[in-house]
Amino acid sequence: MRAYDVIYKKRNGQKLSKEEISFMVEGYNKHEIADYQMSAFLMSVYFQNLDDQETFYLTDAMANSGEILDLSFLDGPTADKHSTGGVGDGTSLLIAPILASCDIYVPMMSGRALGHTGGTLDKLESIPGFNVNLDIKEFISVLKKNKFAMIGQTKEVAPVDKRMYALRDVTATVESIPLICSSIMSKKIAEGAKNILLDVKTGNAAFIQEYERSKSLAEKMVSVGKQFGRNMTAVITDMDEPLGIAVGNSLEVVQTIEALKGKADNDFVQLSIDLAAFTIQQVGLVKTFEQAQKMAKEKVVSGQALNKFIKMIELQKGNPKVVDDYSVFGKAQNVSYVKAKEDGYLKFSNTRNIGLASCMLGAGRLKVEDKIDPVSGIIIYKKTGDFVYKDDILFELHHNKTDINDVIEILNSSYVISDEKTKKNKKIKYIVN
Repeated sequence: MRAYDVIYKKRNGQKLSKEEISFMVEGYNKHEIADYQMSAFLMSVYFQNLDDQETFYLTDAMANSGEILDLSFLDGPTADKHSTGGVGDGTSLLIAPILASCDIYVPMMSGRALGHTGGTLDKLESIPGFNVNLDIKEFISVLKKNKFAMIGQTKEVAPVDKRMYALRDVTATVESIPLICSSIMSKKIAEGAKNILLDVKTGNAAFIQEYERSKSLAEKMVSVGKQFGRNMTAVITDMDEPLGIAVGNSLEVVQTIEALKGKADNDFVQLSIDLAAFTIQQVGLVKTFEQAQKMAKEKVVSGQALNKFIKMIELQKGNPKVVDDYSVFGKAQNVSYVKAKEDGYLKFSNTRNIGLASCMLGAGRLKVEDKIDPVSGIIIYKKTGDFVYKDDILFELHHNKTDINDVIEILNSSYVISDEKTKKNKKIKYIVN
């Protein structure tokens, strides 16, 4: 078998066998297939697509490029959650301790910020001393002690994905549905959890903005996961406005802590409760979604979820004092404000620009090599549908930069104010299970 023949076959729209797809992935993983050949393969997939069976074969080959964790020794259900990312989307930080306090093991390997979306690892690293770079042995140890751990992808888990994603990034093939699916699901399968919840964002700040494409991705990931014997639920959620009131690493962790203390009640908290409830119901702890919501809320009200969060910080070498003293995070040198220029109803028309503005302040990465400023970011005072008066504060900017005129300009392009009130979108648009 030659790489040329597999590329030629898919280029011409023919279906590939398991052996052909495995040959490409294994050969590339062993450096026997060159970057230019894998690039040609990825481009042929981009244009000719893969059906569900081919996507399963690709996911399987990528998952088996490294170690697949066996968590069967744990004395309870295992679950993981993945989000395709959005502005202010820090729900993993709230969901994981809620699930752990329900005696569900949550082995969560997360990613970093790139572009307009935040990264869970960068948020956690805003906690002084917090270590996301645990090896598998350390990861399992924390998991056993606290029922959840949050780390970065290790070199043992789906290692070929990192190289393939780098090629996709420079060959304009990132948006391919089957390639997105296999990238996400290969890591989820390798992590070993038996129950998987997928939060697929849609809207103007989502990675995939079109609803039908978001739905297609959700359905494909559920189909592939089921072929691996996993219990799957995918929820398509709105990303036409920021989630919650904080965009930026330490600011989002503070919002999470406030939520765990029962002091925050906004769309970030409600969506987190709902997503946690899907998993609680999925693993069979309760029969109905309403019962699962009640259980999730009780774990917050009782303080059990907060205690799990604190213990995770301690076990992963972070400073737990941040929970009671937010000054431990550090403080930005400057605080600036963006105010409304007229009276009227607010509507976010380009939420992606809020994420980009946060990056420009230092809270994210426009390039992989960019460094993160953990204390910079944006507090959002008003949301879509709110009435504002001229000079009302819309955004509070935390920054260590001195010149932020370009940031203010891009924030002013993220919303419109009009006489007509815009109806809020439902956060949960569709469920695939």
